[in-house]
Amino acid sequence: MSYNDATAYAASLAATLMVSIIVFRAGDGSCAACPADDLDGDEVCILAEIDPWELLRR
Repeated sequence: MSYNDATAYAASLAATLMVSIIVFRAGDGSCAACPADDLDGDEVCILAEIDPWELLRR
């Protein structure tokens, strides 16, 4: 998915689950999102981290 789609998905997921979500670029060049706890130090290029608690403070 595109970076814009992954970021929108990540923001929605973070607000729903109330956990930090990482947007990353996979080895094939596509972007994806997953909870920060699920990343496990895999070799990926982290593009953004969305923290729902930071979104609430704005």
